[in-house]
Amino acid sequence: MTLSRRAAVAGLAALPLGRAQAQTAFPTKPFTLVVPFPAGGPADIFGRNLAERMSPFLGQPVLVENKSGAAGVTGVDFVAKAGTDAHVMGIMSASAGAIMQSLMPKMPFDPAKDIAPQILVVRVQEVLAINAKLGINDLKSFIAYAKANPGKVTCGSAGTGGITHLAIELFKRETGCDLLHVPYRGAAPATNDLLAGTVDTVLLDISILLPHARSGAVKILAVTSDSRAPLLPDVPTMREMGYPKVNSDNWYALISPGAAPAEARKKIFDAATAALKTKELIAAYAAVGGVVGGGTSDELKAFLQEEVGKWAAVVKSANVKLE
Repeated sequence: MTLSRRAAVAGLAALPLGRAQAQTAFPTKPFTLVVPFPAGGPADIFGRNLAERMSPFLGQPVLVENKSGAAGVTGVDFVAKAGTDAHVMGIMSASAGAIMQSLMPKMPFDPAKDIAPQILVVRVQEVLAINAKLGINDLKSFIAYAKANPGKVTCGSAGTGGITHLAIELFKRETGCDLLHVPYRGAAPATNDLLAGTVDTVLLDISILLPHARSGAVKILAVTSDSRAPLLPDVPTMREMGYPKVNSDNWYALISPGAAPAEARKKIFDAATAALKTKELIAAYAAVGGVVGGGTSDELKAFLQEEVGKWAAVVKSANVKLE
């Protein structure tokens, strides 16, 4: 062995362990993408499509793990506690990313330090729908009916404290309707009871209700968004109907552990950005009512701050408490 080679080997051996690891090319193993809701739901659909499209840009498989609970907080907490391992990333929803901070006495992680917001993945418009047998055809008539029957018109959500519950409270506040909130363990059972006529109305993601609207079983009265839904071009928005503050777009964002190395986070951000621009992903999201996101990590951080403030005001005004 030459002197120069011995010196090089000796110098490498003398490097601290952390620096030696830092020089290892990232990524070094398959990724885990944590979806904080059960398999088969909207979050799972968006997460699995993202995982499939990110994989080629990362050069490693992206494996999806469903870790549901506490309105999405359980899954986000798993990512937050992954330490410096950037091979762990997750999908964060509006519930865990904004609403639960105003509802839980203490979050299991520090949102400002323990998670690193990467990029907005998708926006999902929500809609107000009723059982078609109720015989109401427009939002104005529904509001009149609800005001004529205060506390008697039931409205189902996907669970207490989630985005669909807070959207109902926002709707009640802005329209003056006294609806009786009925929380369910997910959007599917709420939809089933709407179809059965057990509840009069629901306010849920468009992807859940679209098939039933097309079959004629439910009537969608309004989109709780600033713009009409591409899949429901004839349904007016709450803004168009005179209620501009009733905006409850659901959304999902990509996050990494807060302690993950910046260089690794950058590679993940670049891969996600590229994936979100693929025509296959755009089409897959559009098919279930999702509008592809994008933007920078800083823009996502600013958006999260806005969402936290917006929903904190609704929680306070409606005196919402976790059951």
